[in-house]
Amino acid sequence: MTSEPAISAPVVSPLAAIALKVVGIVAILSALLDYVILLIPANVADAQWQLATVTQMVERGIVPLVGTALLLTGYWIDGRVGRAIVKKTLTKDLRFWVCVLASVLGLAYLLLALLNLNTVRLSSQLALEQVDREATEAATQFEQRLAAELGQQQSQLGALLQDEDLLSQAIQTGQIPQDFSQYQDDPEGLSQFLQQQADQAREQIQTEIGTRRTEAERRVRAEAWKSGIRISITSLLLTVGFGTIGWIGLKRLLALTRAA
Repeated sequence: MTSEPAISAPVVSPLAAIALKVVGIVAILSALLDYVILLIPANVADAQWQLATVTQMVERGIVPLVGTALLLTGYWIDGRVGRAIVKKTLTKDLRFWVCVLASVLGLAYLLLALLNLNTVRLSSQLALEQVDREATEAATQFEQRLAAELGQQQSQLGALLQDEDLLSQAIQTGQIPQDFSQYQDDPEGLSQFLQQQADQAREQIQTEIGTRRTEAERRVRAEAWKSGIRISITSLLLTVGFGTIGWIGLKRLLALTRAA
C-alpha cells in the first residue's frame, strides 16, 4: 500500500506566508474602515461623543496591531525560504507603508491616552450635573405635591370638623385619630399639626433624595475612574506595540535598503 507524499516545507511556507499577508491586510483595512466610520459624523464639542469614540477606537486597536504582526510575519517567512525581494526604493515596499502606519497609529494612541483623561473628566462632570439636576427636580416635584396635599387635607379636615356627625363617624371608622376632635374649635392648631406632619415628611424625603444623590455621584465617579484607567492603560499599551513595530521596522528596512 502506498501512502500519499508528505507536503514539503518549501511548499507549505509560501502558502503560509500568503495566508498571513492576506489576513494581515484584511485586518488592517477593516480596522481603518472602522475608524473612519466611527469618526463620521464628527461631533468634537460633545464630551459624550468624544468618550464613546475614544473608547471604541481603543477597544478595536488590537485588530490592526495583530494584522500588522501577521503581515510582517508573512514577509519574514518569505525571507526564510528565500522568496523575499528587497526593493531599492522603500516607497515601493508594502512593509514600509505598514511600518509608517504603525508609527502613526502609535502616535495616535498616545494622543488618545492623553485625550481620554480629559474626556473622562468632562463626561463625569456632565453626569454629575445630570444627577444634581434630577435630584433638584425630584425635590421640586415633591414640594409641589406636598403643598397640594397639605391644602387638600386642611380643606377636607376643616369641613369634617365642622360636622359633628361626620367627625364621629370618621373617628369610629378609624379614618382619623380620636384626639382629632380637639381641633374642632382650633383651626389654627389643626394647621400647625398638619404643617408639622408635612415638615416631617419633607425632612424624610430630603434625606432620602440626598442619600440617593450621594450614591449616584459615587457611582458616576467610580465608573469614570475605572473607564478612564482602563482605556488609558490600553491605549498606552497599543502605543508601545505600534511604536515598537513601526520604528524598529523602519530602521531595519532602511538598513536592508542600504545594504541592497
